[in-house]
Amino acid sequence: MSFMSVTALRGPSDHHWRQKMNRKRIYVAASIVLLSLIAALGAAAQMKQPEMTFFVSSVGSGKGADFGGLEGADRHCQDLAAAAGAGKRTWRAYLSATPAGGKPGVNARERIGKGPWHNAEGRLIARNVEELHGVNNINRMTALTEKKTTVNGRADSPNMHDILTGSQPDGTAFAKSGDTTCSNWTSGDKGSAVVGHRDRWGLSDTAAAVSWNSSHGSKGCSQPALVSTGGAGLIYCFAEK
Repeated sequence: MSFMSVTALRGPSDHHWRQKMNRKRIYVAASIVLLSLIAALGAAAQMKQPEMTFFVSSVGSGKGADFGGLEGADRHCQDLAAAAGAGKRTWRAYLSATPAGGKPGVNARERIGKGPWHNAEGRLIARNVEELHGVNNINRMTALTEKKTTVNGRADSPNMHDILTGSQPDGTAFAKSGDTTCSNWTSGDKGSAVVGHRDRWGLSDTAAAVSWNSSHGSKGCSQPALVSTGGAGLIYCFAEK
């Protein structure tokens, strides 16, 4: 048999061998890509979104600033959180109370735990109490309700950016005379309550105008009075633990 005939006989065999090796390489490469994709998906699944530990109440009490006291306001937060699937945590209303009936005042900052707090989308609001009352991440985009919805701001109609707090900028209760908490959240008629601006937007650029928790007093404690001031009787809710 001549050299040419041997080469001719081996040619097809070599060709099939090369095809087989190429298919094997493609299979190995595809397997590596698939395994990498599975690993990436697994890692992404493990990176869980932080649970909601902060929200603006989607509704108020229905009675203006009357929540039945701090306990009733806490219950309001707890019920809204439970309806949103976050009821396993203990929720507190960010509200201060002034001394009354022989009872000492209550500071909102001392009612809400240590943090950190995240909104309904998992975005960080503040790492701790100090940051919350310093440079926090509360603004018109992050101050969401428990339903992941936004609340009308000053640029919207109707304006609902006033959030009841009864607090000073550092989260403490007022010691001066005059009603700042609508009779410690039991009045839906006469009185006044200090509010903050959820969207950090006011009539000027002063610290009070852009404060999330201590901007100005309301015109009254009834629902119509709160609405006319620029609110809807909403409150901030924080997971204590």
